[in-house]
Amino acid sequence: MSTSSVYIFEVQGHLDEHWADWLGLTIDHTQDGTTTLTGVVPDQAALHGVLEKLRDLGVTLIALHLSPRHRTPSSWAPAKHLPHTGHG
Repeated sequence: MSTSSVYIFEVQGHLDEHWADWLGLTIDHTQDGTTTLTGVVPDQAALHGVLEKLRDLGVTLIALHLSPRHRTPSSWAPAKHLPHTGHG
């Protein structure tokens, strides 16, 4: 079953575009001096790999977003509702 999802990483500063291939993400510079990195990440192990690469580059991660509208249909799982126990 595929669990690929599109992730959006926001980092501080303008990351040079030559890192796009190594990261496997597209790079867009924003007016506010940050960089938006976007791409399909096949699984959690790959997500951790991207985060490690960003760490190795010394960039500051501002935000990480999962784009649910870009998830593959096979990656959707029905929400599980826990019964209310009356606590909390």
